[in-house]
Amino acid sequence: MGVELLVEGSQMTALLSGDIDHHTAKEIRESIDAKAEECKPHLLNLDFQQVDFMDSSGIGLIMGRYKLMQTLGGTLRVIHVPQYIARVIRLSGLDKLGVLEKDVKKA
Repeated sequence: MGVELLVEGSQMTALLSGDIDHHTAKEIRESIDAKAEECKPHLLNLDFQQVDFMDSSGIGLIMGRYKLMQTLGGTLRVIHVPQYIARVIRLSGLDKLGVLEKDVKKA
């Protein structure tokens, strides 16, 4: 699976890895949503440090978790984003939601 979930207090981190595409996004989304519904974190971090590839399915993954966290009364943060993925996020306009970490990692 392309996600490992860590919960520390009111913070949950999803360590994403590998490719995020239409083959993997559904399983990742379901895992994150189930754990978030269970522990209701105030902050959900999507950690992209180990992601090799992301297509539009990754944009949907981010947007859906943003909406989920709004519903739960929490915040989403997209962290450790390689530069090439940050570019996709910016092109989609998701950076305007304020979820993208300011310090984007050079690839």
